[in-house]
Amino acid sequence: MWIDTHCHLDAAEFDADRDAVRQAARAAGVQRCVIPAVHRPHWGAVVALAQRHGDAYALGIHPLYVPQAQEADLQALDAALAQHRDDPRLVAVGEMGLDFFVPALCTPAMRERQWAFYLAQLQLAQKHRLPVILHVRRSADLLLKGLRQYGVGSGIAHAFNGSVQQARLFLDMGFALGFGGTLTFERALQLRRLAVQLPLSALVLETDAPDIPPHWLYKTAEQRAQGLIQGRNSPEQLPRIAQVLADLRGLGLTELAEASTRNALRVLPQLAAA
Repeated sequence: MWIDTHCHLDAAEFDADRDAVRQAARAAGVQRCVIPAVHRPHWGAVVALAQRHGDAYALGIHPLYVPQAQEADLQALDAALAQHRDDPRLVAVGEMGLDFFVPALCTPAMRERQWAFYLAQLQLAQKHRLPVILHVRRSADLLLKGLRQYGVGSGIAHAFNGSVQQARLFLDMGFALGFGGTLTFERALQLRRLAVQLPLSALVLETDAPDIPPHWLYKTAEQRAQGLIQGRNSPEQLPRIAQVLADLRGLGLTELAEASTRNALRVLPQLAAA
């Protein structure tokens, strides 16, 4: 069984064929997807999707949506987490975190605003006794500071691309690290080294669909300028991404499937009930 621990099935890119996409993923062996919400308007859709397809979900406010988020959204998140506390498909608070890659989010005011929303969501995770799904872009050290401050000790650092030292700090705090399509690019040397050096117990698999396409779907800017269409990532790609990781580590695919599933269930315990 494969678990896609990070898949945005609610994204507009899937509006035309969402159910068929999920069916194709299940046929490929992806038995469970975790659908993290990105902002308040999508919470209801995420819950409904998880219920319809037998998947799991997380509720949160993504850092890219912090600029338009309001204080009332945090209060609404608190209420939504309370409302769904008995739903076994609710497995985490997220997607949340910090993004210091997008220029518009790197101004002093936006960094401060992101930090405030991050800490507020950590408080809610602690209050509702839920793990967190973290967005990590050039922000690992500050994310770790917040985790230490609020004592949140379980979850996933999604699309991790930091140093070995940062990785081990997340692991020491009870987190797993998400690996997906970026791993399939031969030029991703640092990430590939990390995927091999870390203990197998550190890794979970994800697609971030429809984003972060693997190399076989990716089109360069030059190719796109020539009219070639960027391939849409989907949870169906997870086993093929996993094969790349298995080859890098010299593992059999069954061993990797068992280990990554075990790791996902450890850091998102409610997945077992879902």
